[in-house]
Amino acid sequence: MVKMMKISTLAGGSFGYLRESFAGKWTKWILLVIATILLALPLLGYMLNVFRGEKPAPDVKNWGTLFIDGIKLLILFIIYAIPAIIIAIVAVAPIVMAALSGRGAAAVMNAIAGSLPWFVLLVIVAFVLHLVSNIGIVRFARTGRMGEAFNFGAIFETIGKIGWLHYILALIVLLVIIGIIEFICRLIPVIHLIVLILIMPFIILFEARYICLLYDSAGTA
Repeated sequence: MVKMMKISTLAGGSFGYLRESFAGKWTKWILLVIATILLALPLLGYMLNVFRGEKPAPDVKNWGTLFIDGIKLLILFIIYAIPAIIIAIVAVAPIVMAALSGRGAAAVMNAIAGSLPWFVLLVIVAFVLHLVSNIGIVRFARTGRMGEAFNFGAIFETIGKIGWLHYILALIVLLVIIGIIEFICRLIPVIHLIVLILIMPFIILFEARYICLLYDSAGTA
């Protein structure tokens, strides 16, 4: 039986990782901000270094590799999002059609009410995909094989070792932490978007390290 890693340990270890990786290394942070501005692809590529378990976070270099890795990661995100995208289209289409039909607000409200089950399904499916994709992407990072991102047998086995309830609760806490940080940033008048861009490397690396620690808590090589 794999011992569960406390959620406080996950959060503390991830914040410690940021401190160890960036303390006195402001050039690395500036380069990652630049990577964020460049369509975020290099930042996604750099994220894979964290998923690989590199500690502390490596220097920002080999930009061509970062771009390619970022494209690969983006492709995986898109593939995993396809079921949610399809459900979202099914949910939204009747509302759009009702709005364009000119039949008035009542028709739109009826369409929204009719689509509510689809929106509920969308939330559930999106969360399940999030559960699975996190582990799948770490598997891709560790093996270098994109097919491993969809090795569902190994993915479910890893989640089982972590503990489904523990895994779900840990991810909810992660989403809450990130949500609070982003909410605080949005409260800053005028420059909130700039602030978000400046701290985005910290948010991305915190999330990546948090998921990495969860993955490693399963004792998976």
